[in-house]
Amino acid sequence: MVGYDPTTDGRSISKIEVAVAGSVSGLVTRALISPLDVIKIRFQLQIERLSRRDPGAKYHSILQATRQILREEGPTAFWKGHIPAQLLSVGYGAVQFLSFELLTELVHRATAHDAREFSVHFVCGGLSACMATLTVHPVDVLRTRFAAQGEPRVYRTLRDAVVTMHRTEGPSVFYKGLTPTLIAIFPYAGFQFSCYSFLKSASDWVVPASGKQNENLRNLLCGCGAGVVSKTLTYPLDLFKKRLQVGGFEQARATFGQVRRYRGLWDCAQRVLQEEGAQGFFKGLAPSLLKAALSTGLVFFWYELFCSFFHRMKKADG
Repeated sequence: MVGYDPTTDGRSISKIEVAVAGSVSGLVTRALISPLDVIKIRFQLQIERLSRRDPGAKYHSILQATRQILREEGPTAFWKGHIPAQLLSVGYGAVQFLSFELLTELVHRATAHDAREFSVHFVCGGLSACMATLTVHPVDVLRTRFAAQGEPRVYRTLRDAVVTMHRTEGPSVFYKGLTPTLIAIFPYAGFQFSCYSFLKSASDWVVPASGKQNENLRNLLCGCGAGVVSKTLTYPLDLFKKRLQVGGFEQARATFGQVRRYRGLWDCAQRVLQEEGAQGFFKGLAPSLLKAALSTGLVFFWYELFCSFFHRMKKADG
C-alpha cells in the first residue's frame, strides 16, 4: 500500500526502506522511459506547429521525431541528460515517497481523518511532491538543458554544464521554471496519489484481487490510469516550465527552429497563446501521456514490489 495504512501488516518496513524503494523505483523507471522524455521535451520547446504543413517545423509526430533524432544524433540521443535525469529520479523518488509516508501517518495520528481518504492522499501527495521538487529542481534544469541541446553540444559533461551555467547565468539559473513547476506539481502529484488509491479501491470492488501476479498487474494498471489523468489536467504548466528552463540557452537551439525569450510565467503563457494558439499549450501531449502512463504505472509498480520485498525479508528474518 502506498502511504500510511494502519490496517495492513506492511508497516513493518522502516522509513529508510521506504526511501530506498522510492529511489530504486525512480531509477528503474527513468532508464525505461528516457526516450519518450527526450521526444516530449523537444516537442514542448518547438515554437512551430507540430504539423507537416508548417515548413519550419522540425518535428511533427512521435515516429518522425524518433527517426530524425536517430538519424541526426544517433541512438544515444534518446538518453541525453540521462545522468542528471537519474539523479533527479533517485532523489525525487526517495523524498516524495518518504514525505508521503510521513505526512499520511501524521494526518492519521493528529486528526480524525482516515489516512486513506481521497482528499488526504491528494493534499499529502501534492505536499510531498513540492518537497521533492525543491530538493532536486537544479538537477531537473540540467536534465532539460542536456535533452534540449542539439549537435554540436554546448555542454559536454555534467560538471561542464554546472560550471558554465553558474558562470554565465548566475546561481539563480538552477531554479528557472520553479514557479510553474511548484504550481503544476501539487495538483499533478495530488491527482497521481489520490487517483491511484481510488483506482485500487475501485478495482477491489469490481474484481477482488487474488494472487500475487494479479496484484502486481493491478498496481501497474492503476498507476497508468492515475498518470494519464494527472498529466492531462496539469499539462500546460509543464510546457511553461520547460520553456522557462531553457531561457538563456538559445544558441544551442539554433538548428531546431525559432526561439523565444520569456520574462516569466505569465509572459510565457500569453505569448504561447498569441503565437501558437490554444493548441500550443498541449504540444507534446501525446508522448507525455504515453510517458506519464508508463512512468507513473512503473513507479508505483516497482515501489510496491520493493516494499513487499523488504516486508518479506523482515518476515523471513523474524
